[in-house]
Amino acid sequence: MTQILDPKVALKVQKAIRQAEDDLVIAIETALDNCEYSKSGDKKLEESQFNNLLRVADTTDSPEVIKNFICYQVGRDEKWGRGKKSLAAKIIQDIDISLKIRANEIVTDNPGADLKYIWIQLIRRYIGYGSRYLLYLNKVKKEQNLSVVEPRKPEVIRDDK
Repeated sequence: MTQILDPKVALKVQKAIRQAEDDLVIAIETALDNCEYSKSGDKKLEESQFNNLLRVADTTDSPEVIKNFICYQVGRDEKWGRGKKSLAAKIIQDIDISLKIRANEIVTDNPGADLKYIWIQLIRRYIGYGSRYLLYLNKVKKEQNLSVVEPRKPEVIRDDK
């Protein structure tokens, strides 16, 4: 992966990545609140599993390696869920679709920017915010009186045009 050589473009790209952060947080929190995965018992998805995913994302420049690691985890046990409504499937879908679309938009707005560099930066942030939120879900939210935010509802796409 290459860094952006033009300092002006690099600054614009970093700004655009920062501006995407709200959407990244909302996407991963919505996935954790609504997807199917183990939330209790011996098979509960722990922060350590999410942190392992984050470490993989931090040590590779390849979205495919990250998705491969998620598939590996799904094969090992059921903590990430299985099937189309699983957390694992949603994370892979977000990497392939919404995060890549956002990366493409940033590249379109910043000619000379490196798509793969931007895409991996978005993926790393998305996974990192997921790691934080999972800790919250596992430690605090299980006791209703300690909850500080309401669960995010999945977006409903209306086709009334």
